[in-house]
Amino acid sequence: MYRVFESLDALVTIVEEARSVPMTSNCVVPRGDVLELLDDVREAIPGEMDDAQDVLDRRDEVVSEADREAEETRSAASSEAEESLANARTEAERLVSEAQEEAARTLAEARHEAERAVAEGRRQYAELTDRARDEAERMTHAGRAAHDRLIADGQNEQIRLASETEVVRAAHAEAGRTVDAAHAESDRLRRECDDYVDATLGELETTLNNALGVVGRGRSQIWRGGGQHGGGQYAGGRYDSYDGGYPAHGKSGTGMDLID
Repeated sequence: MYRVFESLDALVTIVEEARSVPMTSNCVVPRGDVLELLDDVREAIPGEMDDAQDVLDRRDEVVSEADREAEETRSAASSEAEESLANARTEAERLVSEAQEEAARTLAEARHEAERAVAEGRRQYAELTDRARDEAERMTHAGRAAHDRLIADGQNEQIRLASETEVVRAAHAEAGRTVDAAHAESDRLRRECDDYVDATLGELETTLNNALGVVGRGRSQIWRGGGQHGGGQYAGGRYDSYDGGYPAHGKSGTGMDLID
């Protein structure tokens, strides 16, 4: 059958590729090639027809065979499906059983762990409660002791501050007395100094007045004596006689000798 189709396809190709006749829809084809292809078709058709007739004759047999094979396949599939279903059901039951056992074991372990955790929590709670109670009692005792100690320290500090206040008050009073005494001593020393300076200045004034009086008298004597006495002989810083000149012992005879 395939040979006939191949020959027909070749004929179609020759016609499509043939040279056209001008002014017409005809074409020029190679006669030899076309006849050869037609011969191939003629030779192939009887064999193909026989094969087709054989198929038609064996149609019922083929259909019956196909039905039988389909039934066998369906039966085999059903058996396999039932077997697979049974195996799946068995596997599922096994898995469910194992899952239930695992769940029961996990639940038992979880229950045991929970009980252990609860017991441990109760133990820790009791331990922490006892420790907290002991710590609270210790801190209470320590707080009371610290409170008593602070009160005692505060009372002692109050007494000490009171004592220091008295001491400070006495120190201030003593300092006031000392300052007053220092001021009085300073005033006394100032008065004594002023008296001493005044007495010294008075003595100096008296001495200077006496000296001025002596100087005045000496000058008067010089002026009076210069007109009454004649000149003596002076040699070597002294007079030979006292007739109106300076004495032989070298004094001037004026008030300056009195100052000396």
